[in-house]
Amino acid sequence: MGMVNLQIICGDALTELRKLPADSVHCCVTSPPFYGLRDYSVAGQIGLEPSLDEYLARLVAVFEEVKRVLHPSGVCFVDEGDSYARQAGDDATRGFPNTGQARIFMNGLGREGKGNNRPPDGLKPKDRLLVPFRLALLLQSSGWWVRDVICWHKPAPMPESVTDRCTQSWEPILMLTKSARYFWDAEAVKEKAQPQEKIPMLSEDEAATRFGDGTTSSRLRMMARAGTPEGGRNLRNVWSIGPEPFIDSVDGVSHFAAFPSELPKRCILAATSARGVCPKCGEPWVRMVEQGTKCSWHDGKDNLVLGQRQESNDYKGDNFYANYVPPRTIGWRVACDCESGDPIPATVLDPFAGTGTTLAVALELGRNAVGIELNPAYVELARRRCAVVTPGLPLS
Repeated sequence: MGMVNLQIICGDALTELRKLPADSVHCCVTSPPFYGLRDYSVAGQIGLEPSLDEYLARLVAVFEEVKRVLHPSGVCFVDEGDSYARQAGDDATRGFPNTGQARIFMNGLGREGKGNNRPPDGLKPKDRLLVPFRLALLLQSSGWWVRDVICWHKPAPMPESVTDRCTQSWEPILMLTKSARYFWDAEAVKEKAQPQEKIPMLSEDEAATRFGDGTTSSRLRMMARAGTPEGGRNLRNVWSIGPEPFIDSVDGVSHFAAFPSELPKRCILAATSARGVCPKCGEPWVRMVEQGTKCSWHDGKDNLVLGQRQESNDYKGDNFYANYVPPRTIGWRVACDCESGDPIPATVLDPFAGTGTTLAVALELGRNAVGIELNPAYVELARRRCAVVTPGLPLS
């Protein structure tokens, strides 16, 4: 697989996306500016529209272009925040002077009741706007498949002073595809199995049917549920990822909303091929997995216990063991008929690149990276960050 490439573009997301070729990226991981939350003091920024409808319309237009440049096998992950309808007449910046950095508007989750946005028709002050879900429905209507809504659980959420609702400790990540079938490497993101649910063999009902409800059946049900951990389990859609500090600035300008690198890492590992893609058509190489054998319990004499009905009550000892071989990767195969030779790295896009978290992680994982960012100071921060990951890498 060839050398990775990095492209960081300073400009408006919609304008610059229109310049990229169709079907040219394989994964998009991004977090647009949230509605009414911050003023980054850059002309043309998204997030400070007079109404929620205008904000959503701008995002839908951007993601139409993302859909165009995304390969048919690609996946797009969107971290979108929510906020609350404000009380009319609130001063967005009262007590928070502009220091040259991003002015923080106090209407995001955890800072409700103030901001520059007015409630959409039908909503009242303190209503949750449900921005991520409104966006998901609009994108679904525009042709995207909404394949999942991942819960990014934050173990150390921002403290809040509210006492009439829960503290916000999670953020939704929309998983979108442009077709019903797409690339997904489940093996690359398998989780470690938990003791109570490792490789389940029989449900309690099945075990009860086969073995009855006595002491032996209880033991066997427990053992069947325990299984073995070697094969892992399919990635769940609740991701508990703590904060990761980002400390850098350009001319006094820093970034307040850089997400932790573990978040794009999971997305990129799942949605792009570690082997690469066809240089001609962009189809990803696919992992070939030899399926393991299912867990079967034996006694110390190699007599099969689970998997066949036992009429007797002879299996009371502690000498049961599991015979299990986990799945393993045996190679990779090309998913097209181009016969174009060795694969090249897959390409990861972030149209709201910020300080370049997604880009840096993509490079670390051996993928190409394309980022678009409106704020020149953030572009410089992203360049610095990526230079640390891949020293001497040419920047187009």
